[in-house]
Amino acid sequence: MKLAILSRAPRSYSTQRLRTAAVDRGHDVKVLNTLRFGIDLTGEEPDLLFRGKQLSTYDAVLPRIGNSITYFGTAVVRQFEQMDVYTPNTSYGIANSRDKLRATQILSRHKIPMPATTFVQDRADVIPAIESVGGAPVVIKLLEGTQGIGVILAPTLKVAEAIIETLQSTRQNVLIQRFVKESKGRDIRALVVGDRVVAAMRRVAQGDEFRSNVHRGGSVEPVELDEEFERIAVRSAQIMGLRVAGVDMLEGKNGPQVMEVNSSPGLEGIEAATKLDVAGAIIDYIDNQVAFPDIDVRQRLTVSTGYGVAEIVVHGGSDMVGKKLGESGLDERDITVLTLHRGTQVIPNPRNKTVLEGEDRLLCFGKLEEMRSMIPDRKERRVKRLMKKHLPPTTP
Repeated sequence: MKLAILSRAPRSYSTQRLRTAAVDRGHDVKVLNTLRFGIDLTGEEPDLLFRGKQLSTYDAVLPRIGNSITYFGTAVVRQFEQMDVYTPNTSYGIANSRDKLRATQILSRHKIPMPATTFVQDRADVIPAIESVGGAPVVIKLLEGTQGIGVILAPTLKVAEAIIETLQSTRQNVLIQRFVKESKGRDIRALVVGDRVVAAMRRVAQGDEFRSNVHRGGSVEPVELDEEFERIAVRSAQIMGLRVAGVDMLEGKNGPQVMEVNSSPGLEGIEAATKLDVAGAIIDYIDNQVAFPDIDVRQRLTVSTGYGVAEIVVHGGSDMVGKKLGESGLDERDITVLTLHRGTQVIPNPRNKTVLEGEDRLLCFGKLEEMRSMIPDRKERRVKRLMKKHLPPTTP
């Protein structure tokens, strides 16, 4: 295949390893500076310029977009997508992963386990927000920090309030997150490629430092992940729209706690720790996907008038509970089930003999009118009530 690696650092370890892995496998590979592209919207079809000249044809593009050029970099990736060039990391996936609040909202919606997190703007809401995640100590994070920069551990309520007030006065947006004490100074980095974890390492902070990033002097060691950690890592990356990602997780008392999903993970630390050819695994995955790229199913299927994609929930009182999918009557109503979600389990292309259970969620394609008639009225949202013991004492 002909592969373009988008990178402003052609001599960096990660870029060099990816290029070498591609060349060793007989691919034609070019490292292209992301900032030298021009997006050409003048013609009938989307096109790209590189250094002022029309870009030649590529089969795939591997984006290594730095934080400082996220907006322009994702625009370039989006243009490649419009030109039907395969990319393992979508433009929206990269953009989502760069905004910690947006990423947390997306992962929370899909019930990915994470440390309790809040986001507030008004000064009067800061102390209640800290109390809602369990009180001090808390971790304070800048929304667009990277490599441990902009991550602060506040040991007390007063210190946390002062830090947040200072950052907000400089127009910085911050997340307030529960401090997972049992995982202090340690975390797991899982390198996800496609639908599997190809390598994993544990990062351990130096001395009293609670941030375990390698860039902050942390040490690394290989680790064998259990099934739950691997499943959460893969699902987190896929939910974000990333097929190549570094998923950072804390080892909580109740299992993995996802901290971050990185769309341009560095390879040096994890290859050194595991002695595995991670770069080669990435290139092999892209090569296998070029002929069968991911598509936006919802967008493609909703172009048919009167047809579309919807999620149908099998509620406990439904007459479909206990029936096989083939006996549910969906087929007669011109509704096809694409995927069945049961708790944290995902069953793609479920068979007719699959027995439906209460609270199963069916991702379906079919007649919108028929599916709309099957969707019950919205439930009222449950309102969380703060216990009095979580609130700060009142001042006389």
